Amino acid sequence: MPRDYARTDRVGDQIQRELAELLRHEVNDPGIGMITLAGVEVSRDFAYAKVYFSVLGDDTQIKASQAALQRASSFLRRELGRRIRLRTIPQLRFVYDDTQLRGAKISALIDQAIAEDRAKHTPDDPPDGETPSER
Repeated sequence: MPRDYARTDRVGDQIQRELAELLRHEVNDPGIGMITLAGVEVSRDFAYAKVYFSVLGDDTQIKASQAALQRASSFLRRELGRRIRLRTIPQLRFVYDDTQLRGAKISALIDQAIAEDRAKHTPDDPPDGETPSER
């Protein structure tokens, strides 16, 4: 019977919780900025962990935050080793997660398409395929 919640998922969730706590209280690098950890994917052999993050700001702030996180990765990995009981602590790779930005763009495009559709069809226009005498 397959498990519903794999060990790599549980370890990823634990790493995400601990990293959030470490970033909030232990890391004092102003280059990190206002980040949110979106998720952690751990490889099956627990050698690597992709840490997805989002940040408030423009492209320069994103790059600065990613560079600051990479600088702090050895410290974070060492502290994870103290907090989590694993044989090996995964090497951390920080990846910018732009799903919120893409979602906002798609939502704006949908709103724009709806507004253009409403502008084309005024209330006096009959529905498609209907003549005014059929109403």
